[in-house]
Amino acid sequence: MRKAAALCGAAVVMAAGGLTAGTAEAGPSQIDRTFRVAAPAWKACGTEKYPRLQCASVQVPLSHADPGGRTITLALSRVPHTAQRSQGPLLVNPGGPGGSGRTLAGFVASSLPKEVAAQYDIIGFDPRGVGASTPALDCAPRYFRTVRPDPIPVSAEAEQANLARVKSFAQSCGTRYWDVLPYINTVSAAHDLDVIRRALGAEQVNYLGYSYGTYLGAVYAKLYPQRVRRLVLDSVVDPTQVWYDSNLAQNHAFNDRHRAFMAWVAKHHTHYRLGTDPERVEARWYAMRAELAEKPADGTVGPAELEDTYIPGGYYNGYWPYLAEAFSAYVNDGDDGPLVEAYENFGAPDDGDDNGYSVYTAVECRDAIWPRDWEQWRKDNWEVYERAPFLTWNNAWYNAPCAFWPTDAVRTVDITNDELPPALLFQATHDAATPYRGGVTVHRLLAGSSLVVEQGGGNHGITLSGNACLDRHLAAYLTDGTVPRGGQGEADAVCEALPEPTPPASKAAPTTARGSALHSLLGFRS
Repeated sequence: MRKAAALCGAAVVMAAGGLTAGTAEAGPSQIDRTFRVAAPAWKACGTEKYPRLQCASVQVPLSHADPGGRTITLALSRVPHTAQRSQGPLLVNPGGPGGSGRTLAGFVASSLPKEVAAQYDIIGFDPRGVGASTPALDCAPRYFRTVRPDPIPVSAEAEQANLARVKSFAQSCGTRYWDVLPYINTVSAAHDLDVIRRALGAEQVNYLGYSYGTYLGAVYAKLYPQRVRRLVLDSVVDPTQVWYDSNLAQNHAFNDRHRAFMAWVAKHHTHYRLGTDPERVEARWYAMRAELAEKPADGTVGPAELEDTYIPGGYYNGYWPYLAEAFSAYVNDGDDGPLVEAYENFGAPDDGDDNGYSVYTAVECRDAIWPRDWEQWRKDNWEVYERAPFLTWNNAWYNAPCAFWPTDAVRTVDITNDELPPALLFQATHDAATPYRGGVTVHRLLAGSSLVVEQGGGNHGITLSGNACLDRHLAAYLTDGTVPRGGQGEADAVCEALPEPTPPASKAAPTTARGSALHSLLGFRS
């Protein structure tokens, strides 16, 4: 499309609210025949933590339906194999959508048993639009940098304030990236993975994906089953709920995890002085929220920021002691300093969050059909809120730009697959971000797959986080393809969850355990 015509079309589309893009998908054979890809030029880019990291980039088509057209750049990382015999590339993805995967390569290489990691070229990548890939999306700089309206729309004015905010974000994204948004979606990213495979000179790839990365991996496997050698999916997205229903389901699961945190605080009343009755502790948390709605802590932590601070506790219970200290200090001592510090550590946006959120919305809004009638959002979220108040409206506004998104949706992918080698799935029974049903559903849809369940676990991203039982299954699979078989019920193998954390002997900073390191890489939401 010529630039003048495209600019004219973009202006019309923004006014009408529906930017479209011809054919958003291309067949694998078309790409293999027509797009030429160069081998990456690797250069050392090691860090103090991951000194063996190497970096490179690869060109991919913006539109895989037009391989001869405009190209974009993907940023790659690698920890090369050291064993005499290589098992090929192991692509790793932390999820999001919108998460940078370059550092994850270093984490995975250092966390796997040395003899296993040595057999693979462990490949991290920033998906299209993310991080060091170009163009990198930033739809509305500093979108989360000011105190936001209370997420709960208790008045028409509060609802309109939030609606104006999300509409502005969607419009800004359409204005800035009208030429790119139609191609920011999971199917395009899956086609990118095969370009990476070809650039690496590999006939097949191995893949380890967390969270949203499980959906990306399953879509790639659907498009290119013959190119998949081994497939590991940890904390599995339910592909039958992409994406509106998935976010509604999250609200119930996160509310359960928040209540589990309240029960843990009550169990440790001697340390935190917040009561022995979980219901009473929960009431005090919501009272704190109400006070912050009237007077934000340090002028920066209102109710939305408070929820942002405590959402990470739903992903990883290793954060609970630190979050409980902040809760206790505010309620018992009138000291909001620890709460502000907790927000800065867990809830406050960093330099990459504008980009991550921009890609998150671009992918999810393009991936599937979202309700365009705000009345349906209002009805559905109030119904869920009555049973699950902790996250519901915060999550609704996080995803609400999709009600006003300037692109149409592409076809949702049916990931059902009977052409793969055995895949290995990991799922915690009380995972909030990707509830348990997702692992069971994908286990059923991927013929021959094996499901390892962490019984009683509530963390998100459970391999390489300290559970030796889970990691033994992962190591065995990556070593020789062994998967557990013959379990009872839905699971092929069951591992017990790690013990819950205990309050520190003194006030503590966030844990630096392996689980914490992984969860900082995974990001939040999906």
